[in-house]
Amino acid sequence: MSRRLFSSLRALQHENPLGLPRSGTPPNLAARMQRGLPQKRRIQGVKKVIAISSAKGGVGKSTIAANLALAFARLGHRSGILDTDIFGPSVPTLFGLSDASEPELSANNRLLPLTNYGVKTMSMGYLVNKENAVVWRGLMVMKALQQLLHEVEWGGLDYLVLDLPPGTGDTQLTISQQIEIDGAVIISTPQTLALSDSIKGLSMFRKVSVPVLGMVQNMSTFICPHCAQTTNIFGHEGVQRECEKNDIELLADIPLDAQVCDDADRGRPTVVAHPESEKAGSFVQLARRIAEKSPI
Repeated sequence: MSRRLFSSLRALQHENPLGLPRSGTPPNLAARMQRGLPQKRRIQGVKKVIAISSAKGGVGKSTIAANLALAFARLGHRSGILDTDIFGPSVPTLFGLSDASEPELSANNRLLPLTNYGVKTMSMGYLVNKENAVVWRGLMVMKALQQLLHEVEWGGLDYLVLDLPPGTGDTQLTISQQIEIDGAVIISTPQTLALSDSIKGLSMFRKVSVPVLGMVQNMSTFICPHCAQTTNIFGHEGVQRECEKNDIELLADIPLDAQVCDDADRGRPTVVAHPESEKAGSFVQLARRIAEKSPI
């Protein structure tokens, strides 16, 4: 193993923005082009890849992705999570690794994931100072993403959770067109504004032939901890209606809970912070349902 000196590397090149040393010729995407699109490949060492998408920011997607990866591990699966948001990575914070050292390299110059709570993780957030912005144009972003997808030494996983950034642009298309995704899960609140974008994400996955396993309705109901009154802050049953309209399954309905938010901010997601709670049970049940729909 060797240490990466990302901060002291010479000026980054478009073909190798992460500055990984080369022991041979990097993959040539052009050689795999068919009708203008690259052939999809499996991520090496990973049995199942599950993409978590929302197409809308602020709906709790990354928190659900982190708890889902931890729930897979709790069910006995070898689990990992890849943060594909180059500009706004969340995984280092969610897994309490914001101050971790840069990932080391394997003998064949592949990034070694950082592990916490029994889950392997990789994120752009490990490769740049957490206070620095990534100010890259599209080509650099896409090449960095390709390196995160294909140059990480996962070491054998049953499930790899992809935490996708919001939107349906270059990042999402690059991922869905270059790797074999075994299923996508769409996260949304019941609010019309969030749902309208989430359905666009559903449409995108169908256009690129990625199976959609279902949707998760998040932050639909708030139960007051003092009086137990129930309030539907973002509306109610909006995701259920869209599931029925699009003939897909509602995989989970997760209420709005301040403890889940606090756990995420502290770097101890609910599945590990409160493993016996009803909240953690919701994530475990979600993982179990996804595993049933996409078994290893």
